[in-house]
Amino acid sequence: MNFEPSARAKDYLQRVKAFMAEHIEPIEKDFWHGIENQCHGNDWRTWTIPPVLEELKAKARAAGLWNLFLPDDKLAPGLTTMEYAWIAEATGRSLLAPQVFNCNAPDTGNMEVLWKYGSPEQKKQWLEPLLAGEIRSVFCMTEPDVASSDATNMAATATLDGDEVVIDGKKWWSSGIGDPRAKIAIVMALTANAEAGRHSQHSMVLVPLDTPGVEIQRMLPVFGTYDEPHGHGEVHFNKVRVPRENVIAGLGKGFEIAQGRLGPGRIHHCMRCIGAAEKALELMIDRGMSRVAFGKPLLNLGGNREKVAEARLMIDQARLLTLYAAWKLDQVGPMGAMTEISAIKVVAPNVLQQVTDWAMQIHGGGGLSNDTLLSGFFIQARSLRLADGPDEVHKGVIARIELMKRGFSK
Repeated sequence: MNFEPSARAKDYLQRVKAFMAEHIEPIEKDFWHGIENQCHGNDWRTWTIPPVLEELKAKARAAGLWNLFLPDDKLAPGLTTMEYAWIAEATGRSLLAPQVFNCNAPDTGNMEVLWKYGSPEQKKQWLEPLLAGEIRSVFCMTEPDVASSDATNMAATATLDGDEVVIDGKKWWSSGIGDPRAKIAIVMALTANAEAGRHSQHSMVLVPLDTPGVEIQRMLPVFGTYDEPHGHGEVHFNKVRVPRENVIAGLGKGFEIAQGRLGPGRIHHCMRCIGAAEKALELMIDRGMSRVAFGKPLLNLGGNREKVAEARLMIDQARLLTLYAAWKLDQVGPMGAMTEISAIKVVAPNVLQQVTDWAMQIHGGGGLSNDTLLSGFFIQARSLRLADGPDEVHKGVIARIELMKRGFSK
């Protein structure tokens, strides 16, 4: 077991860090303040993309720092999951960097689905422009009217009707659907089949967002913010008809695809959390040593030095656990690394949430504002404790596997 990235992967990591230091960090604060001024709350129809983002993307692509997440040496550098994990950590220190390098969710997961399961026609129409960063995409799974922590509860349907598939139902927390560049959604829906098992009842279908019957109802705020110009929307599918060829991998393959999609994606999310936690700790120390109260630096008051030490322990433990999960995913695939993937999905967001909370406390009222990245990191952490499965579901997976080791099947 070796977590050391190859010399080639180290080169990419250093180049990513240098690019961020030169091009992203100097403009990030102004970028997000500009978004606040240009975009108008929940009215996604007015949202625009600052030109500087496309300029940065063009620079990153020209530098070869593009699609680093994809383990395909023809379409991308071809890094392993564990090698890319180090890069994901570096980009996690910024809320902007993942998009600059075309390594941002939900596009990465959707691109992996199309790369692994898509037909040649699906790849030509949708994967190629996504890999080029020309469009953005959405993943529609969670629903407002059922307990979505159990994905088999899904009420939205995808019904075969001749040469077409008809999609009916509601989805929400469809991340990225407010982005004016979003053109395609992967929709997971119930395809009832009495002859198939519980996990063969669902399908994933490609739905262009301009298809008749696709109706964006609203953007959902997270702690009062709308994450402009990305957005997390509620969308209704009212008898939406698409060609049968838009089904990915075949009817009933939804859960199989989901397992392949979520394994690497959770590594990416968790390593970004670790990068964000490192940045939060740095901000905490710098603020705590530069501000004085009661005659002492803030960091020398109220047990704050212990919090610094605890943060270091938590971050390093989470990093090692995530690298182990990434290494095991590369070795045996997502099904063989279920415990490790579920473990990091619980651990990493919780570490980020706690470290960010301590850093916010040191910053006082400023920690609640958008003057630093801390409020964005806190929203990221708290959201990820629900996204891609809540903590409780992942703990349940771990417990079930542990019981099975002892011969208990239920």
